[in-house]
Amino acid sequence: MNKYELVYIIDPAVEETARKELIERYNALITSNGGTVDKVDEWGKRRLAYAINYKTEGYYVLVCFQAESELPREIERNLQISEPCIRYQIVRVLDKRSNVKPRAPRPVYTPAKVETVAEAVQEEAAPVETEEEPVIE
Repeated sequence: MNKYELVYIIDPAVEETARKELIERYNALITSNGGTVDKVDEWGKRRLAYAINYKTEGYYVLVCFQAESELPREIERNLQISEPCIRYQIVRVLDKRSNVKPRAPRPVYTPAKVETVAEAVQEEAAPVETEEEPVIE
């Protein structure tokens, strides 16, 4: 089974009940042909990028589903003959596989722990005591 995403735009003039029936009809088409609907995401009414049949808005719907490779053609056939559906697109989702080995994590530098800023300043400013060697004359 392959993973697919279907995005279609419904005419905004269609009433809410008819729109819900249309969405259910496409979901039923997927399940009746052996597919499974994973997610239906209704984006709602949005502005189109360009006018389609003198319409500037559309109701967007995203459907994520799994099915055999023949089902997208059947869905496209049904979407083409549907009057309320303005545009549609079906895309196969590919799982990204990487052959690159991950890098080893870098060691993290952690400075020595200092209690307060005043102690740090005193440690830096304190004179360094060294043992003096006796001078032989």
